[in-house]
Amino acid sequence: MSSKLILAASVLELSSINVHYGKIHVLRDVSFRVEQGEVAALIGPNAAGKTTTLRTLIGLKGCTNGAIRFEARPIHGLSTPDRVRLGIVLVPEGRQIFAKFPVIENLRMGAFHRADRDRLDPDFEAVFELFPKLAERRNQKAGLMSGGEQQMLAIARGLMARPRLLLLDEPTLGLAPIIVEEIELAIGRLVRDGMTILIAEQNAAMAMRVAHRVYVLKSGSISLKGAPAELARSPEIQRFYLGT
Repeated sequence: MSSKLILAASVLELSSINVHYGKIHVLRDVSFRVEQGEVAALIGPNAAGKTTTLRTLIGLKGCTNGAIRFEARPIHGLSTPDRVRLGIVLVPEGRQIFAKFPVIENLRMGAFHRADRDRLDPDFEAVFELFPKLAERRNQKAGLMSGGEQQMLAIARGLMARPRLLLLDEPTLGLAPIIVEEIELAIGRLVRDGMTILIAEQNAAMAMRVAHRVYVLKSGSISLKGAPAELARSPEIQRFYLGT
């Protein structure tokens, strides 16, 4: 994927977001944007604040101050269901699938907020085309699948909501390299089809391959930002994130 930054309307803008857990200041004046039809990546070590950022975006965690705009509309005062109805969908870290239910029912639950949830066949076919293994296991209990297949299911379930902005939290964590490659290819296909994606990843190399712009989160603050090709020349990125 080209690393050239896209010049387009911002889908998401964060302005000086601060988040606390009790007395602990987790996010400090975090500002960034995600443009229409691109992949933006948040990279950084464990406990840098990546998951907190996504939880704040979807409304699971409130911000102390700052502003969040989605398609130019302030949303930091909205509930999580209201943000989902606007088209923001989070695929959480750890998958959080419904293990005792079949794949097809997990997918159906992803469309819970849609008014047309009685007409889901085209959406099923779309996610089965993206992840053929799910088609083979559509009637299998989700908890019996491999970790990689469960991650595919978690992403597919998010897509069933027809997101305008897809938030992916550590989508390759703990997965075998061959599955990481499948997830990477799926992200590339989604963005080519017009999806806007924000991904939070410890796997910086993968994130920088799929992203158009990258933000480095360190101790709750954005320490570096730019196009992947630009950041790849940074000694800090090479040393701490790319292992070169």
